[in-house]
Amino acid sequence: MGIARGGVIVARFVAQVLRAPLDVVVIRKVGHPLQPELALGAVSASGDRVVTPYASEFFHGALEPLFDAQAERARALECSLRGGASALDVRGRSVILVDDGIATAASMECAIVHAKRAGASRVVAAAPVAPAESVAYLQTVCDRVAVVAVARERDFAVGRYYRDFREVDDSQVLDALTTYRPM
Repeated sequence: MGIARGGVIVARFVAQVLRAPLDVVVIRKVGHPLQPELALGAVSASGDRVVTPYASEFFHGALEPLFDAQAERARALECSLRGGASALDVRGRSVILVDDGIATAASMECAIVHAKRAGASRVVAAAPVAPAESVAYLQTVCDRVAVVAVARERDFAVGRYYRDFREVDDSQVLDALTTYRPM
């Protein structure tokens, strides 16, 4: 399962190599209103929510509108990307969750919560790059973490590890899902 959008593109190659079906999980980061890149948490299209440790001290009532707004955006994006196709049934199956990179781990943790709630028997978090702290944390919430490059720098940014880190558009995601989605 690729985390929309960029994760689906990376997951397409994983699916191809493993000859596995590809599906999408839509997760939206909930950013701080004054600093959108600072993740307060994440929410899935199906309503799963994760609050980052440093945001947990905020009054949750104040965060609800932020989470609700992103949940609505996630549902709309999922509807658009699925094009009427239903989600892959993962009950009792191993799931590899793939993103194009992991920064704070909020999006990946939310995807893990989503997969477990959907009944996955085993959950693997995978990405080309992630900071060491995020890898260590994710190892406590899923069965395995597979990361190609574990970064140790202090001011980590996923985009630094890509030659081309332009935003992935919906048509690219739809193409990948159409090619590797099970019939």
